[in-house]
Amino acid sequence: MDNDSKSAVKAAGLMMAITLIGKLLGLVRDQFLAGNYSVGMEASAFLTASRIPRIFFDVVFASAISASFIPVFNEYMKKKGREEAFRLSNNFITLIGILTTIITVLGIIFSPQLTQLFASGFDAETAELCTQLLRILFPATIFTGIAFCFVGVLQSMDEFNVPAAMSIASNLVIIIYYLLFNSRFGIYGLTVAFLIGWAMQAIIQIPSLLKKGYRYRPYIKINDEGIKKIVLLMLPVMVSTWVQPINLSINTKFASGLFNGSGVSAVEYANTVYSIIVGVFVLSIVNVIFPRLSRMLIDNENEGFSKTISATIEAMAFLIIPMMVGLMVLSEPVIKLIYQRGAFDDFALSITSRALFFFALGMPGFGIQSVLSRAFYAQKNGKAPLISGLISILINIALCMALTEKFDVGGLAAASAISQTVAAVLLFIPMQKDNKIINSKMVIEFIKMILASVVMAAVVFALKNFMGPYFSSGLVSNIIMTAIPTIIGVVIYAFMSAVLKINEMKTVLSIIYKIIKRGEKT
Repeated sequence: MDNDSKSAVKAAGLMMAITLIGKLLGLVRDQFLAGNYSVGMEASAFLTASRIPRIFFDVVFASAISASFIPVFNEYMKKKGREEAFRLSNNFITLIGILTTIITVLGIIFSPQLTQLFASGFDAETAELCTQLLRILFPATIFTGIAFCFVGVLQSMDEFNVPAAMSIASNLVIIIYYLLFNSRFGIYGLTVAFLIGWAMQAIIQIPSLLKKGYRYRPYIKINDEGIKKIVLLMLPVMVSTWVQPINLSINTKFASGLFNGSGVSAVEYANTVYSIIVGVFVLSIVNVIFPRLSRMLIDNENEGFSKTISATIEAMAFLIIPMMVGLMVLSEPVIKLIYQRGAFDDFALSITSRALFFFALGMPGFGIQSVLSRAFYAQKNGKAPLISGLISILINIALCMALTEKFDVGGLAAASAISQTVAAVLLFIPMQKDNKIINSKMVIEFIKMILASVVMAAVVFALKNFMGPYFSSGLVSNIIMTAIPTIIGVVIYAFMSAVLKINEMKTVLSIIYKIIKRGEKT
């Protein structure tokens, strides 16, 4: 492994650890929400209100900021120098600030209509509460826009840890609120705490920006050459990044008509767990490789570009396939361990675990889609992600209409998983045609991973059913019912990987060996 690869692995590993901490704190945050509000009216209203500003931001700016800004910023740094690159970022941040402010004002004015659009199944009382909370939360769009711009600057200069820590700061603010103020200020105070948490995402990045020599100075030049390049790339990217937020908003809209609105909370809680498990690994990897892919193309390293994509997908598959089947088998124990306390009863457990089971089906699609979309963005090509995104959204809508009545929240989660998988396939076809990222040897490796995962799942399923009658409810029992099958599952998958001689297992064993040797020396 060369020095550059070692550096990438180290950066991804540290970023993954920081991201994991943030995700775990987000899980603790949602545990407080479930324990205090379960899947009742206040929880559904709050979760919907907190999602709408994020949907608007995600649809218009989120991934588009990093996906379009980073390649152009890197090009400026390499060809025009640091000063011109910083001027470009000042211009870009100013424009994003203006646009998000306009969206915020419009969002506050039209909050009742947005509530009706995204949660048409709510009764009058829930809809009114959602509208009030939405008006408080919409300024989060401004804070998030600035925060993501800062992320683009820092990641372009190979600083990944501070951006990864954004969620740690925001989640700590909210957890402190639950511990100290929730009993006094309730759901309205929680809404204000969320807004403060979003503001913290931008604030914590300022010291690192200053350390890198960056100083923000308001600057506007709409017809700037760099801004034109960013906008031309951003327009198709904007649509392609709609897939996940729009699909989830579609799921939420259908869920608002299930179980007197409780379907919204079940889908949100299940999606949170799913996002933590798949997101920590996938997003940590793609955020590290994206700037590197951009630089490879600038330097005409086409072979390295293809090899990086191939290696990333293979490593991702080695972890995501067993994660998927394991989460499906243990969906109920996982939800029970995380959420079942306080107001979160057996009914909430049933519908949330059912949603998580079907969400898990989308893990491989999510991983492949995330990698390949970044690869297209690095090529400054948004056409394939645009087409796959639009088709994915249409498929999700059709499947929600077909599956919701019969399978309730499970049907909604399955629709999301299938649409993500379709998007991944549609991205894979043109990328494979141009870069040959998958060969026959990799296909054999994937088959081995699937076989090892199936054996693991069978053992875990049998063990879970065997242990069930011996453990009653309670925190200790829930921990045992989740931890023991998980540990045994990991051991079985590792054993089967060794028996089947899966290449990625050698890499894992090599890393473990180095860690042990390092520990012996200290």
